[in-house]
Amino acid sequence: MTLPCFKAYDIRGRVPEELDVALAERIGAGTASLLGPGPVVLGRDIRLSSPELQAALEKGFTGAGRDVIDIGLCGTEEVYFQTFHRQAAGGVMVTASHNPMGYNGMKLVREHARPISGDTGLFDVRDFAAGDAPLPSGEGVVRSDTDKTAYIQHLLGYVDVAALKPLKIVVNAGNGGAGLVIDELAPHLPFEFIRIQHEPDGTFPNGIPNPLLPENRAATADAVRAHGADFGIAWDGDFDRCFFFDSTGAFIEGYYLVGLLAVALLKRRPGGKIIHDPRLTWNTVEMVEQAGGVPIMSKTGHAFIKERMRAEDAIYGGEMSAHHYFRDFAYCDSGMIPWLLIAELVSQTGTSLGDLVADRMQAFPCSGEINFRVDDAKAATARVLAHYADQAPELDHTDGVSVEFGTWRFNLRSSNTEPLLRLNVETRGDAALLRARTEELTALIGGQAPQH
Repeated sequence: MTLPCFKAYDIRGRVPEELDVALAERIGAGTASLLGPGPVVLGRDIRLSSPELQAALEKGFTGAGRDVIDIGLCGTEEVYFQTFHRQAAGGVMVTASHNPMGYNGMKLVREHARPISGDTGLFDVRDFAAGDAPLPSGEGVVRSDTDKTAYIQHLLGYVDVAALKPLKIVVNAGNGGAGLVIDELAPHLPFEFIRIQHEPDGTFPNGIPNPLLPENRAATADAVRAHGADFGIAWDGDFDRCFFFDSTGAFIEGYYLVGLLAVALLKRRPGGKIIHDPRLTWNTVEMVEQAGGVPIMSKTGHAFIKERMRAEDAIYGGEMSAHHYFRDFAYCDSGMIPWLLIAELVSQTGTSLGDLVADRMQAFPCSGEINFRVDDAKAATARVLAHYADQAPELDHTDGVSVEFGTWRFNLRSSNTEPLLRLNVETRGDAALLRARTEELTALIGGQAPQH
């Protein structure tokens, strides 16, 4: 039996066609055999199928003799936190993040919230789940514990709460789980929160929360302008990513947040190492070096970033896709820590978020990620490289291919998770060159109409 719901880093598929309760139970039993001694943390997102899938997972774990700590409705980062905070053997979050309605999935970690991906055991779980070996019949115990106090206190530890100003902030949970955390943080913070799409609702009345899609940004932008807010934040459903809007309602590319967050953390840990992905790099490298840090490039993807951060003892890692990783958060990604740090930065500097990034956007304008559906990604990449070969650019193959010229660069890579070729272009302060080269590359790549 093939199981298409098993991906490189996680499990995702249509329910019940590709992922159902019987399979979930086998996944629980298979995962139990991978882990060291101790209980397992289980949590779930707001999707309507999540409770039954979590219950089946619990059955698989307890049948394998594992005790389960059920933390209920939560974000992916809460499973990470509770796994390392409680020194559990591992954890599973039932979530399909920003996938369409009708999908669900799972993200798996072992001790210290280390990711379980294809090369660290996920495919062993798949092979067990696909087989017909009888399930064990142990007697593990399920204990429900939905208290978020330790997690909330941990989040507050990243900022000097006394130094925060009474900012007005639009928060858009997209009817996912982020609103529950905002409500627990609110009494500790001086902010005025403008809550939109706030209530968790698995029917997603406002559509699947994925602020990377331009059509999903209007609600947050409009609310920022209508309320005269200092900035806005929107999350995806399991809130492991957060997205920022300045006081005019303009969406800020995730790329520019990486440099800002790196500098904020380097103020506390001078000389620290900062991990970044290869797609867009010049702004991050310059900001990190000016702040006395050490920029280090890693392959894109949470498993690679986390592994490299551990190897380098890096204080922070950032991807332009709005994943932000923190050493003090067991090298895991969080959608809550970044906005707290940005609010602190705005409070301390007295400078608006828009002004904090304006000069960086001008210094290193970028295309944003453009996705192409092509029949043959390798052929398209070869065609692009052949076109520029006589200019003898610098090439780097850390992830896909990065092609660097004196005044501009681009990265072209196949998606790890979708049948797409992804393009990112940036220049040194030349918006006209950016447009020209992006158009040139778009024509060279061909394929179906590109999507941002």
